Amino acid sequence: MLLAALPALVPPAGARAASLVRVAPHAASVGTAGDTPPLRGYLARPAGPGPFPAVVILHGCAGFGPPDIAAATRLRATGILALALDSLGGANACRRPGGARAEAEDAVAALHYLAARRDVTAGRIGVLGFSMGGFAVLDLVTQGGIAPVTGPRFRAAVAYYPNCRLSSGVMTVPLLILMGSADDWTPATACTAMLARRAGRGAAVNLVIYPGATHAFNTPGRPHIYLGHAIRYDPAAARDAMAREGAFLRAALGRAPPLSATAPAPPLPPK
Repeated sequence: MLLAALPALVPPAGARAASLVRVAPHAASVGTAGDTPPLRGYLARPAGPGPFPAVVILHGCAGFGPPDIAAATRLRATGILALALDSLGGANACRRPGGARAEAEDAVAALHYLAARRDVTAGRIGVLGFSMGGFAVLDLVTQGGIAPVTGPRFRAAVAYYPNCRLSSGVMTVPLLILMGSADDWTPATACTAMLARRAGRGAAVNLVIYPGATHAFNTPGRPHIYLGHAIRYDPAAARDAMAREGAFLRAALGRAPPLSATAPAPPLPPK
């Protein structure tokens, strides 16, 4: 349904042995309970005893791969414990429906896993997703979505190029959305329309639209077409998005007040 720009890959064997953890008995995104492998995740833990704020990372429909590891690594460098889920177990969900809802269910399992860890502050857990994972993020933080209303809850959310068509836009926690104006898979105009529907209700939503950027603009690689959609790496937009992501999560999960304004993207240098 939604896109991850590159085929699913896994880290080298040594990194897997050191960093993959079992999150839940079964992954919601593959098959049915009883015939699916456990839900696992790539855990990037900062140095020191903690406790740390934490973020669950949700991949796109092509599955877990380098972009998710990179996101976990950069969050760890800021003092955030990051858990990048492998919801698909090596499978690809780009041609089948329902992946975003199942991935959101996996995120809830990961939320409970992190909240039970001694090195995590249970009240300071966020969620970040790419494409299908971004759509799952909206499901998790939209009022009336699937996020739990009691017990551990997500406190902040970041969605890269999500499908905004089905969301009311009324959010339960601060949300940062990062989009490209030239995205022909999940158009930025749908997110602009979502903001109009919310009419200021709910928690703050910060929508940033990068001029000329496509879907998966932050994933390095050569320009190409994936399932009929244009994919082009935009290094300037990627750098700005990473900076905004870090500042937003540090503010929302720390002691500083969260961002509250809808900010336009800065002008980008000519390509």
